[in-house]
Amino acid sequence: MDRRHTISFIHAGAGIWHAVRSQPNFVVHALISGLVVGAGWWVGLDSWEWAVLILTISGGLVMELVNTAIEAAVDLTTSQVHPLAKIAKDCASGAMLVYAIGATLIGLLIFIPKLWLFS
Repeated sequence: MDRRHTISFIHAGAGIWHAVRSQPNFVVHALISGLVVGAGWWVGLDSWEWAVLILTISGGLVMELVNTAIEAAVDLTTSQVHPLAKIAKDCASGAMLVYAIGATLIGLLIFIPKLWLFS
């Protein structure tokens, strides 16, 4: 790996670290994801269920990072309260909300049958 790749990884890590430090929702998503992984291990998920769960978890964290990036870019562009800036930020947050609802439904589809067997 050459120096450019190393620097790219450092910048990517800095972006993730920024989200951890400044975005409470990112931390909440990461903590809940850890609990979900633990629950998956406890109920004994199949390989395909792990694959879906990993895609869902990583997608949610990616969405939160993109939302943070959009908010920062809008804030950089204007310090005024502008209707278009509000639309951009609200739509980015809305995208995260839609994803979170979908992720919750996926989690329910995977875990309810497993938990049903435990009862």
